[in-house]
Amino acid sequence: MAPLRTSPPPPRAALLTRWVLSSPSELRALRASLHEALNGNDLIDGERLDHVPEMVVLVATELATNALRHGLPPTVVSLLAGDDCFVLDVADHDLSTVPELTDCQPAGSGGRGLQLAQALSLDVGWYTTDDVKHIWASFDR
Repeated sequence: MAPLRTSPPPPRAALLTRWVLSSPSELRALRASLHEALNGNDLIDGERLDHVPEMVVLVATELATNALRHGLPPTVVSLLAGDDCFVLDVADHDLSTVPELTDCQPAGSGGRGLQLAQALSLDVGWYTTDDVKHIWASFDR
């Protein structure tokens, strides 16, 4: 396992919206709301997302699931917009663990959220504040 690069998110990103999650049952609503925030309209059942929103929603779901499963509540998911990118920030309150990229887990066993974020985003990293751990990923706008 390798640690994820430590770095704050890109500068000049303005907060568009934020979600506070306390359980995995809230992930479906997060996905729908995130789609609306990125596209300006509701996601209809069975509708496919455009490329970038689809990647953002997938990475948000994976990182939020990790935070809910392994972090300390609440999990806070933020969508920010920079001049040329979206920034997804997922935060929890567990400062005792370091995000690690796993590469040797059996298929179907989970633990690939950070790998997925790294593969689908422009950049990914993590940082801490006094009481919060943040994992972020940036995407084309």
